[in-house]
Amino acid sequence: MLRRRHVLHLLTVSAALCAGLLGACATGPSASGLPPVVFVHGNGDSAALWTTTLWRFESAGWPRDRLHAIQLPYPLARDDDSVAQAGRSSTQDHMRFLAAEVAAVLQRTGADKVALVGNSRGGNAIRNFIANGGGDKLVSHAVLGGTPNHGVWSNPAFRPGSEFNGASPFLKSLNTRPDGNEVTPGPKWMTIRSDRNDKFAQPDGIWIGARGQPTNVTFEGPALKGADLNAVLPGRDHREVSFHADAFSLTATFIGSRDERRGAIVPQPRVTLDGQVTGFTAAGPTNLPLVGATLEVYAVEVATGQRRGDALLRKTIGTDGRWGPLATDSSTPLEFVLTAPGFATTHIYRSPFLRSSDIVHLRPETLAAADKDAVSVVSMTRPRGYLGLNRDRMSLDGVTALADV
Repeated sequence: MLRRRHVLHLLTVSAALCAGLLGACATGPSASGLPPVVFVHGNGDSAALWTTTLWRFESAGWPRDRLHAIQLPYPLARDDDSVAQAGRSSTQDHMRFLAAEVAAVLQRTGADKVALVGNSRGGNAIRNFIANGGGDKLVSHAVLGGTPNHGVWSNPAFRPGSEFNGASPFLKSLNTRPDGNEVTPGPKWMTIRSDRNDKFAQPDGIWIGARGQPTNVTFEGPALKGADLNAVLPGRDHREVSFHADAFSLTATFIGSRDERRGAIVPQPRVTLDGQVTGFTAAGPTNLPLVGATLEVYAVEVATGQRRGDALLRKTIGTDGRWGPLATDSSTPLEFVLTAPGFATTHIYRSPFLRSSDIVHLRPETLAAADKDAVSVVSMTRPRGYLGLNRDRMSLDGVTALADV
């Protein structure tokens, strides 16, 4: 009999998020004058990464129906943008999907323009839509966090067709304009980057498997000539420049918020949660429904992870991929248990959800070859940032001197 392998995810919560528990009720600006905001996730990611950002916008007064996070079906970029690749998306695929989402948001809200906020690869789609898809007339503000605007590397001899190559036709076309700038006129532009801690804006190729080799990209790679603001968040990493409270403060101020408490998340006593269960193909993660998967949700003890009674919800995933809704409160941590043929049984332990969300998207895990015989694998994850050995304190069962990290 085959034993089903288990993967346990411990999802951490930042001090900035905990600080939101102390926030008073937000009054915030009125909806008038606030553009709808469309959020565009990065390579291999999903809309779920924008959960806390949406909460911050809501707490600062943005109506929820004017906040929309897209979910690209195939979130991974092609190895060569010009060559079809199963389970991957091209820059054109990405732009067309974003354009359709923007059109739907404009129709639903009655607005004339939207603000676009992207992380990493999401910024490529935003730039492409504004430059080549008519977005220059439909976008009021463009905010790019950690976008590799000059590539993760720039070398015509190494994967020359990748959209992450600064020497690729795609990025060269975006960065070469008659006016000498690198932004398309029309929207207001802001980039947000780290000073030195973005692993995809490094002069050395260590993070692309080429330690000691120059990337021909600098720490300033995400900045754009001609942008209204090229902001720097010292010490923040590739994801934090989009998802950290500091990134929200920059973004909301740039778009138009003047709420003094921006960044604080105001909890709701009762919350409703929902999302999709998605999976993987041979090419990598997708954002397509994982039909037939099963999900159980339990309330757990914060100190031990022990379950508090029976499952709050049990569901088999249908063609829409939705697993909810689940009514709970903003002080109870949860365990999500995902099972599906071909996947490890995956236990995801989450800190309490401070507000309602319909983008709690979940994926079961596949095991690496080296872990096939393991009874359990524990993964500690910061979804909206990375764990840094020289910056963050990590412990497991109280042990901080972790081997093989």
